[in-house]
Amino acid sequence: MHITLETDYAVRIVYCLACQQVRMDAKAISEATGVTLRFSLKILRKLVASGLVRSYKGTHGGYELARSAEEMTLYDVLETVEGPYAFSRCIAPDFECTRKSSDCIPCKFQKIYCDISKTVQAQLRAVHFSDLIDK
Repeated sequence: MHITLETDYAVRIVYCLACQQVRMDAKAISEATGVTLRFSLKILRKLVASGLVRSYKGTHGGYELARSAEEMTLYDVLETVEGPYAFSRCIAPDFECTRKSSDCIPCKFQKIYCDISKTVQAQLRAVHFSDLIDK
């Protein structure tokens, strides 16, 4: 199990903006992160829509973090790209268990999967982009 390529690239883009601490155009971000310009623009749209990144138009336009690197976590980026993290689909609110009800009351795995999800979420929330920047 691993994060998607899009999430990996989104983390690289936010990290790049956190390190530079200046407004950057999409081309510069693309070159600095090794993400194609087209894919960078797609990811940047999501990051802007979620409020993690600000977009500026015009000759001095570009992108910058909407919040400080101290306030932004790995979980923020993962949730923006992939939605709320869940270890298993069975813990999603809209999931309907297809097992026989006698086997599922209570489901022995659902609690374990929920605990694992909470642990991973806590770990991702504990990593702020400011922690990753070389001082």
